[in-house]
Amino acid sequence: MRSQQVDIGRSFVVVFDHGDDFFTALADFCRENNVRHGIIPTFIAGFSLVEVVGTCAKLDNPQAPVWSAVHLSNVEALGGGTIAYDETEQRILPHIHVSVGLKEHSATAHTSHLLSATVQFLTEMYLVEVSRPALHRERDPNLYDVPLLRFDTAEN
Repeated sequence: MRSQQVDIGRSFVVVFDHGDDFFTALADFCRENNVRHGIIPTFIAGFSLVEVVGTCAKLDNPQAPVWSAVHLSNVEALGGGTIAYDETEQRILPHIHVSVGLKEHSATAHTSHLLSATVQFLTEMYLVEVSRPALHRERDPNLYDVPLLRFDTAEN
């Protein structure tokens, strides 16, 4: 277990528009507002198309992460996550999880890591900037190369 007290910066309500690519709009917002590190406690969304991590195939190793996608459409979503920053690539690294309900299938739900999404009607997000410490992701070769959240403790 790791933990780090964080200093909270600005808080935002971000509204994504119909047809927006979720991750492109999030990256644009962060660039325009100079947000590099943050917490997304919650967001609500409608997505016309969405990809989440999942598979229907038998897993060779159930302990290993799944890297394939499940494609869904016409969903309502509730999600949250974190935003880290890659200094080398000069881009945000969001880690978002969602529960999505298929509207035309009695709101049958899927819950997983969000890979892509296109906004349908709206997405309303609450985003809290972390001003300190810097958040980044490091791939762990001992855990299937999963990128894990790390804290920059050098500045503390």
